[in-house]
Amino acid sequence: MSGFLENMSVGLQVAFTVTNLLYCFIGVFIGTLIGVLPGIGPVGTISILMPLTFGISPTSAIIMLAGIYYGAQYGGSTTSILVNIPGEATSVVTCLDGYQMARQGRAGPALGISAFGSFIAGTIGAIILMFVATPLSSFGLKFGPPEYFSLIILALSILSYLAHGSMVKAIIMAILGICLSQIGIDVVTGRLRFTFGIIDLQDGLGLVPVVVGLFGVGEVLANLEESTNVEILKAKIKGLLPNLRDWKDSIGAIFRGSILGFFLGVLPGGGAIISTFVSYALEKKISKHPEKFGTGVIEGVAGPETANNAASSGAFIPLFTLGLPSNAITALLLGALMIHGVAPGPFFIRKHPDIFWGTIMSMYIGNVMLLILNLPLIGLWVKILKVPYKVLFPLLLLLCIIGSYSINNNKFDVFIMLIFGVIGYLFRKYEYELAPFVISFVLGPILENSLRQSLLISQGDISIFFRKPISMSCLIMALFLLLSPIVLAKSRRLRKKLG
Repeated sequence: MSGFLENMSVGLQVAFTVTNLLYCFIGVFIGTLIGVLPGIGPVGTISILMPLTFGISPTSAIIMLAGIYYGAQYGGSTTSILVNIPGEATSVVTCLDGYQMARQGRAGPALGISAFGSFIAGTIGAIILMFVATPLSSFGLKFGPPEYFSLIILALSILSYLAHGSMVKAIIMAILGICLSQIGIDVVTGRLRFTFGIIDLQDGLGLVPVVVGLFGVGEVLANLEESTNVEILKAKIKGLLPNLRDWKDSIGAIFRGSILGFFLGVLPGGGAIISTFVSYALEKKISKHPEKFGTGVIEGVAGPETANNAASSGAFIPLFTLGLPSNAITALLLGALMIHGVAPGPFFIRKHPDIFWGTIMSMYIGNVMLLILNLPLIGLWVKILKVPYKVLFPLLLLLCIIGSYSINNNKFDVFIMLIFGVIGYLFRKYEYELAPFVISFVLGPILENSLRQSLLISQGDISIFFRKPISMSCLIMALFLLLSPIVLAKSRRLRKKLG
């Protein structure tokens, strides 16, 4: 226990430095702003701003980028409640009851319970993260190359299984990400691979130009095509503090959403998005008046809004303890850490206690900042919602170009960014998910190294993956996830023939 308190003390000392407090505030402020503005997500924002963090310490960088991540979950509710347009994908469910409450003149309580619920969920998530991460890191020490290879295969299988669209398309994106991650110099033989004689590709495709193109430029192009006139609720917002009846109706949903969201956030895939739907379905299932859901019940706002914030904390578990991202945002955070020369994994907490404990303690501080930002500044967020997108997109494109060029001062990176911007737009247009691509692109080199190390250890015998219990379990689960849709489809066809 004394060691635990010492670690908390180290984290507080790191988080409460003037520099880290400033970066925490910048992160949560930008996150809230991005969450409020429809169509500009945290993935695109982090990818654009990532190059700006290369000149600061890795601790400050992760504190700021993490602040953008969980801050966007707060901001997304404002747009959902006032405009009926989710500022974030994780706020889709909030539209169902949040906007109906606003139409009934109860926008204030809806925004208030969303902010307080998010604060409680973020705090609970940070507490669970603090207690769970260290034991999981110890468990991670049992992982060798075969276990890491199988675990990555399982993670990509879960990601494809939980894809919002076609599972086949998700698998294609994951394979494409792995293929593109192989461009450059083979680490074992030293030979060039897939460079086609282009000198700038000898070091492979840079993470930043690729993700800035996919999420920054691609997002801008998609939003220009789908731009709509935003109609903001004109009623005066009052009574931001929920009354006793509101708290009585919401408190159970807040705590259930916090626990549910955290553990679903650990899963590879859209944990935060899935957790909001599961939370809403759970609250409707156990409610004494399920027929009222969708007409403006406050627990329909409280449950999903707490779930998505808790899920953002849960996503840090596999990132910090195993070095595996569970979604596109944590894949970018993994990339940022690796660029800073920090490798997350079982030894991360021991080698970099300042980053781990500093980030966790900053989450407490960031949640307090977000509570302060979200309630008194509602009027400001409403005014920002009125800014036309045609004013914003040139600024976003400029930031994309600066971000891509500034890493290596290389025009080729800007060229790569523009190519992937068009590719990202086409992926969105034809409903190919970007998350499997980004995660597999980041994990591709780790997957390859784990495979090669395993085969070197076993002298080319692939049975090594089945002799290790953890590795075999991961591969069996991956196979089950990949085959289960095929089996279910065939069984349905058989039933139709027999019936």
